[in-house]
Amino acid sequence: METQHRPVEPAVPGAGSLGDELARAVQVTLDTWHKDATCRRLWARDASVWTGGDEARWLNWLDAVGNSRAAATDLNTFGTNLQHEGVTHALLIGMGGSSLGPEVLARVFGAQPGAPRLLVLDSTDPAQISACEAQLDFEHTLFIVASKSGSTLEPDILCRYFLDRAKHILGAKAGSHFVAITDPGSQLEAYAAENGFRRVFKGDPNIGGRYSILSNFGMVPAAVMGLNVATLLASAERMVQQCGPTIAPEENPGVLLGAVLGTAAKLGRDKLTIIAAEPLAPLGAWIEQLVAESTGKLGQGIVPIDAEPIGAPSVYGSDRLFVYLSIEGDHQYQESVAALIKAGQPVVTLTIAEVGQLGQEFFRWELATAVAGAIMGVHPFDQPDVEAAKIQTKAVIAAYEQGKPLPQPVALLERDHLRLYADAANAQRLQANGAGSTATSAVKALLAQLQAGDYFALLAYLNMNAANVDVLQMIRARVRDTRRIATCLGFGPRFLHSTGQLYKGGANNGVFLQITCDDTSDIAVPGRVYSFGVVKAAQASGDLAVLTERDRRVLRVHLGTDVAKGLSELQAAFNAA
Repeated sequence: METQHRPVEPAVPGAGSLGDELARAVQVTLDTWHKDATCRRLWARDASVWTGGDEARWLNWLDAVGNSRAAATDLNTFGTNLQHEGVTHALLIGMGGSSLGPEVLARVFGAQPGAPRLLVLDSTDPAQISACEAQLDFEHTLFIVASKSGSTLEPDILCRYFLDRAKHILGAKAGSHFVAITDPGSQLEAYAAENGFRRVFKGDPNIGGRYSILSNFGMVPAAVMGLNVATLLASAERMVQQCGPTIAPEENPGVLLGAVLGTAAKLGRDKLTIIAAEPLAPLGAWIEQLVAESTGKLGQGIVPIDAEPIGAPSVYGSDRLFVYLSIEGDHQYQESVAALIKAGQPVVTLTIAEVGQLGQEFFRWELATAVAGAIMGVHPFDQPDVEAAKIQTKAVIAAYEQGKPLPQPVALLERDHLRLYADAANAQRLQANGAGSTATSAVKALLAQLQAGDYFALLAYLNMNAANVDVLQMIRARVRDTRRIATCLGFGPRFLHSTGQLYKGGANNGVFLQITCDDTSDIAVPGRVYSFGVVKAAQASGDLAVLTERDRRVLRVHLGTDVAKGLSELQAAFNAA
């Protein structure tokens, strides 16, 4: 049947315009899923839906909503008790899925009347840690340490730091201000017992971190910040039912979205560009990790483009798929989206009635990502290339612990507040493209390597504050507008547990600018010979080493101690280039 007689649009809820070619291809995918009963097989934990590996052991997220609903009363009571005790703030310490999901809840719903304000910390940048700590009154703060494995570096050292500070301020009762969310038998569970944590909430070992938002890793922070867990999960449950094993693919919101994502990527539209109404904008960072870490492997992947300023249709290439996250009655981007559709860009619109329905989008995107992975032939529940950067980081830190200094490469160029670095292969590429004795020439030579279908990523090991974000957003917008190239912005180390998998394991179609700085002040890690600044430097070094090892096109720029001045000079170089 011709596509125009069978419009490919998400059934409940949603609408979209894919264009004839993509719509026809998506319909073929849906017909295949219908014929092969693939959705039934997915719900039956059939690993052959993907690669036939160990996928079946990672599918308990399919049951997370039901399991969490059974615990909702207990979680809500825990949250209510905190309010009665006068807790005003909660600091969640985590990384990757353990922090990005709660961050969405905190930013979308904001502070609830009478409930603790939820802050999220997933950085080793000393300035960012200090800025976060300055907001806390330890006497009235609950610390939530979230780590599935219980041994992830960043949550471990941040937990040690804040527990040490709490002991100095609160004395023997410090542990009662801490709770942990971790898988049974983890190192963190033992540490919590040793230090008298108030409570340990168990994770499910058969749910990966980026699929864990509807389990305790998302619902405990939700309860702490005063949200009604049962209400949030009721929204998710409705989507679970609509995405069930007996629902036809073309009427199944998760399967349908996943079919569009996976099919579009196979046709070369692998830059998933998220346009979100302002209240839903925080969801983009969570989707970014879910999609990038799940699909970015084996030399392919969907590149999620989050928070890129929206532009005119003329600045976009033919490698984009747009998803517009909308709320009924919100017309902020309606004209821009209509212009994209008119220009022939494929757009899927997902609309919810109000932010209280956010729970349904978590499950829709989890299922869609699993479906896209199946279509692309990848294992959507592992992250093999994340470990590579961790290994490099551990090696640098181990050497530092033995008294060896941090790696100090020779700069290609030093100008004012900027120092530029590149390995031999990248230095040769830059020189071949005209890099000379100025930062502008080096930036121009880096951008000259961009080709149609590439993307440009800024990897910033800086304080993720508003001033730094604003400058880097202006830089990426200028690159997008002048080169018609998709752009990404990530802050280290958090992106290492998100898009870092895609950058290293996906297709070699990225051009990267790593940005580092010297810390004006540092923070010691209790019980360790290294500081947070040393850890951040080691992470940047390990990240760069793996990118160069994978023959990625990458340049490192070091800003020194005056980050504002360095970013200003970097922006000027981009403007001139």
